[in-house]
Amino acid sequence: MRHALPHARAGQAIGLLGGSFDPAHEGHAHITREALRRFGLDAVWWLVSPGNPLKDEGPADIAARIARAREVMQHPRVTVTDIEARTGTRYTAETLGALTRLYPGVRFVWLMGADNLAQLDRWQDWQEIMEHVPVGVLARPGQRISARSSKAARIYRAAKLPARASHRLAWGAAPRWCFVNVPMVDISSTRIRRSGGWPHAGA
Repeated sequence: MRHALPHARAGQAIGLLGGSFDPAHEGHAHITREALRRFGLDAVWWLVSPGNPLKDEGPADIAARIARAREVMQHPRVTVTDIEARTGTRYTAETLGALTRLYPGVRFVWLMGADNLAQLDRWQDWQEIMEHVPVGVLARPGQRISARSSKAARIYRAAKLPARASHRLAWGAAPRWCFVNVPMVDISSTRIRRSGGWPHAGA
């Protein structure tokens, strides 16, 4: 299994952006470029998931989603992967545990939009995520207030880094998180699917 996974060496800071990417779009690419810059990351890996446990309807075929993601995100420091399919992990906390075992000494940072922070307490073992790796949060349109007042933000208030120190996020022990406001691209996978520009699950 290890030979099929992306390369990283001890001491590197790698951002992880997980999701169904159903489909990937410029908004994903935009926050990835911002994360590389704002959080001082060596690289970002997109973790294209087999499926999202919080969604009732399954996503499009993973091969199609990965192919689309690689078209959308072409950057020398960004790798599109199917790590969760290869490790057999379903939930983010499980995936993070598997990656830290596979890559000793690598500093992983979990990346998410502010909308994910707003509902993070619905995720399986969500506090384990916060306690396991630093978390970088990038603001998305209309989600700033709900994210900042979320259960996760309240519980981990003392672990929050100021935005001006965002480049230091990876270089400290969890729990450790940072919320940054970035110019956002107001586009969503849902809107693309509804417009008929992407196949439904199984199509």
